[in-house]
Amino acid sequence: MRLALVPKSSEFYDLFIRAGENALASARLADERFRDHPNTTVAHSEVKRLESIGDELTHEIIQLLNTHYVTPFDREDIYELATAMDDVVDAIEQASELLDLYAVESTSRSAIDQCRILVTAAEQLALALRELKGRKRAQTALVEVKRLEDDADRVVRDAIGALFHDPRIDPLLVIRWKDIYEALEEAVDGCERAANVVGNIIVKNA
Repeated sequence: MRLALVPKSSEFYDLFIRAGENALASARLADERFRDHPNTTVAHSEVKRLESIGDELTHEIIQLLNTHYVTPFDREDIYELATAMDDVVDAIEQASELLDLYAVESTSRSAIDQCRILVTAAEQLALALRELKGRKRAQTALVEVKRLEDDADRVVRDAIGALFHDPRIDPLLVIRWKDIYEALEEAVDGCERAANVVGNIIVKNA
């Protein structure tokens, strides 16, 4: 494998910007699917396509990492951020798939609330990634991601609690929605994990 001593300075940053945009696009599609279900015009295959693009971006970043001797920030942080971004899109795709897999007949207000938070968190994460090179505005976006993750924790706690406190709910519905809520929560958690890596990069390179 041939190593390049001096990479183009923008390559890693450009790929992370694309990863952030892809995660945001995935979150917006999932939001539309959940909000309009069962009459949504967004097929799961569209979310799956973006998940595949996310895999390709992760592969490109790691391939670039393996072929360049000099990197704009720590190699471990590049790898961790790449995998964290991949995890975000994977979790979104899983939540979207469960709508079809579980043959969910109608949407849930809690899931819609989770998706709204997820989209906003993904917007802030994408902003932080766009500002990663200059680092001027990234910190404000990272703080907002953390606040949104706290909001998401509250929503999912209330949603799961409601499932188990209503004896009228079919146990199968409890299982299905618990899985969906947890998948959506994992997507928001993934945004926070990625934001934490961005924060570490900024501190190390200040």
